[in-house]
Amino acid sequence: MDILIILLAAAFTFYLVYSAYLKPHGAVRVLIKGQGRQWIFPLETEETVVVSGLLGDTIVKIDSGRAWVESSPCDNKTCIASGYVRRNGQWTACLPNNVLLIIQETGGEDADIFVW
Repeated sequence: MDILIILLAAAFTFYLVYSAYLKPHGAVRVLIKGQGRQWIFPLETEETVVVSGLLGDTIVKIDSGRAWVESSPCDNKTCIASGYVRRNGQWTACLPNNVLLIIQETGGEDADIFVW
């Protein structure tokens, strides 16, 4: 009976890992929102985006399947310290400069979950 429970737990764990990380999903995109503008890029592209905000320009980089805030004029630099985002639903924001960076899957049921 113990072996059966261990096998069921292992199978359930594998299923959770597969559905969360290994299962093919829709195309992944980067959504960047700033002062009255937004940009959408595939996560696989190499791009540098200069986003004008309330305090100045925030620079967002997309490369190697990840995106991040490279520089920002805000005082606390939390957006830079948050590092890379690369999975569906991950986001970072420079709130003082009014800039938002979101990773989204296209065609998913929660593809437009963020409205700002």
